[in-house]
Amino acid sequence: MKKLLIPAAMLALCVTQAYAGELPILGGKKGKPKKNLLREVPDVYIVKPEDANAVKDTVIEEFKPSFQVGSIVHMMASMAQVGYPGSAMSSEGKPEDWVKGAALYRGRILVGGQLSRKGSFFLETELPYPVGSWDGSKTGNKNSQAFLVMLDCQYEHKFSEGFQVIAGSQLVSGNRNGLQGAASLMANDFTFYQYAYNTFAYNAGQPLNSNYGRDIGVNFRGLLLNSKLEYRLGFFTGRYKYGNEPLRTVGRLVYNFLDADKSFYYSGTNLGKGKTISLGVGADMQATYLNVGPDLFIDLPAGPGSITLNTAFQYITGGTSTTSAFSFAQQIPTATIQLAELGYYFPSVKLQPWIRFENHAVSADDAQLHPAGIDKDVFNKTNSSTVFGGGLNYFFNGYGTNLRLSYVTKTATTQTGPTETETKAYGQAWLQLQFFLF
Repeated sequence: MKKLLIPAAMLALCVTQAYAGELPILGGKKGKPKKNLLREVPDVYIVKPEDANAVKDTVIEEFKPSFQVGSIVHMMASMAQVGYPGSAMSSEGKPEDWVKGAALYRGRILVGGQLSRKGSFFLETELPYPVGSWDGSKTGNKNSQAFLVMLDCQYEHKFSEGFQVIAGSQLVSGNRNGLQGAASLMANDFTFYQYAYNTFAYNAGQPLNSNYGRDIGVNFRGLLLNSKLEYRLGFFTGRYKYGNEPLRTVGRLVYNFLDADKSFYYSGTNLGKGKTISLGVGADMQATYLNVGPDLFIDLPAGPGSITLNTAFQYITGGTSTTSAFSFAQQIPTATIQLAELGYYFPSVKLQPWIRFENHAVSADDAQLHPAGIDKDVFNKTNSSTVFGGGLNYFFNGYGTNLRLSYVTKTATTQTGPTETETKAYGQAWLQLQFFLF
C-alpha cells in the first residue's frame, strides 16, 4: 500500500492547478493563497476579479515551500519552398521547389518554486532545434534527437507590488513582442523579427550573444497606480567579447488603460478574457547598439467574440564608430522594423482567424557596409525583407490544447550582379498542434 501511496502523492503535487500573473492563487489545502510560478501562463487567462478580493481576506498561515511543474509542446507538419528560411533542400535544389517536413518543433519543461513568502524561482528548458527537421547539411541528414538546453533560470524577490528583482537568465527586450510567452501566441510561431540580432547564430552572427532571446543579468520591475503602470529596468551581460564591455541596459514603461496586465511574459492573445489596452515604449542598448520604439496591444470584446491587435515599431542601429572595440557597426546596420498582427476569436466555435505583417527595412550608413566595396543600395536591399501571412486557430481547450493552420510568405532580395538584384517571395504552409500542461 505504501508503494502505491507515494507515487499518488507525487502526482497530486505535480498536477496542482497554477494560476497566472503576480496575484496569489486560491487553492491548495484549506484555501491557502499561492503565487503563480510558471511564467508562460498569462495573468488574464485564469485570475478572476473575485479571486483577488478573496485573497485579501485570507488568513496567512505558516509558510511552506511549494513547486509547480508544466510543459509546452509544439508538433508540426509543413510544406515549404526551398527558398523559405529553414527549409530542407530538394533533390533538384531549386528555391521554388516544395519540400515536406514534420517535426517536434518545441518541447519545454517548466518548473517553478516558492522558496519563501517573497522569493521564488522559475526554470524552463527547450529543444535547441526541432526533432525531425533537416540539419542544414548538404547531405540532407535529419535531426533524429536533441538534448534539452536551459532557457530561463531566474530567481525573483518581490519586496512589494511596486518593486521586484528578477536575477538570472530571462527574456530581454524593450518591446512587448519580444517578451511574449510561447504558450499564448496568436500566430503559429514567434514573429520573424521578434528578437532582431538577439537569438540564433544564423541571425546576423548573433552579435548580442543571447540564448533564444534570453540574457543573463538583473531586472528591476514594478507595478504602480493600481498595477496599471509597469516599469522594467534591467542590466545584462550582452555581448561578452573582451570582458570589459559596457553592460547591456534594457528599459520598458507600459500603461494599461483598462485591466492591469501583471504577466511577466506577455500573452499574444487573451481569447476574450478581460479588457486590455496596453501602450508601451522601451529601449535596448549596449555600447553603440540601440533598439528603441513603441508598441500597442489591444484585446477587447467585440460583437460575438473578441478582437486582438498587436503592433510595434523599432528603430535599430549598431552605430557608426569604426575605431571602438565595442562597436556594433559591422554587425547591426541601421534599420526599422514594423509589426502588425490582427485576429478575431469566435468563442462559440472556438475559432480564431489571424493575419500578420512584418517589415525589416535596412538603411545602412557607409561605416556599416560590408564586405568592403559593396554597393550601398545592394546592401540595403539584400538585408531587408518582408513577411506576410495568416492562419486559422482551433482551440480545443484554450491554451491547453489547440490546432493551428497557417500560410506565411517571406519576400527577400538576392544579389545577381555588382549592382543588380532580384526579389522573390517563398512560402510555407504549417499545421501545428499545441498542448500545454500547467
